[in-house]
Amino acid sequence: MRRVEHVMGFPVSLRIDDEGDHDAAADAVFDWLRRVDARFSPFKADSEVSRYGRGEVADGELSADLREVLGLCERYRAETGGAFDVRLPGRGLDPCAVVKGWSVQRAAELLAAAGARRFCLNAGGDVVVSGGPWRVGLRHPERADRVCAVLAVTDAAVATSGRYERGDHILDGRTGRPATGLLSLTVVAPTLTEADATATAAFALGADGPAWAAARPGCEVFAVDAARSVLRTPELPVA
Repeated sequence: MRRVEHVMGFPVSLRIDDEGDHDAAADAVFDWLRRVDARFSPFKADSEVSRYGRGEVADGELSADLREVLGLCERYRAETGGAFDVRLPGRGLDPCAVVKGWSVQRAAELLAAAGARRFCLNAGGDVVVSGGPWRVGLRHPERADRVCAVLAVTDAAVATSGRYERGDHILDGRTGRPATGLLSLTVVAPTLTEADATATAAFALGADGPAWAAARPGCEVFAVDAARSVLRTPELPVA
């Protein structure tokens, strides 16, 4: 089965290659992502994130899910020396860089719990797959009609951070200015929670980001720096 819906501000596509009826599992995936959008979006005034950011929700009143997300945000802030920070002055609390991968990974776990064994869940270009290998193209950071590489991924996740879709939207929390040094950075990891947050955090680190990401357990990296040089780890699963 295949289904595409627009959720959390980007298209989410689901493909399940197993035999049988998977409509209920797909419904559960998209219902979950819509609930995440309602609860975690900093762009919705009544979301839990927005209310917490305004001080209307105390720490002791937070949902378990938001506590988990904020814990991940703090972990990446500490491990990057502040380059990754979801509490930048003038921007308010914005944990989207963690929420996206975390929520889509949860959705993949819903699919697995429902019995799906071979599927691909693509959320705005960040992908988590089960079974495989699945072929995942890495878009060229300067030419939308080209790919830099094609990966063969099995039971893993792929996430990319770059400038080509949203411009200089990733800031270096140490300076408050747009991150420089990289054009794009892709991480392959066991979960999309790890792949997405690591890719964003590494991009915020700039030129030091690829080495930082590559040193993380289970992570493989493909990056294009500002000089248009390609940096990649030896075990990157190139097709």
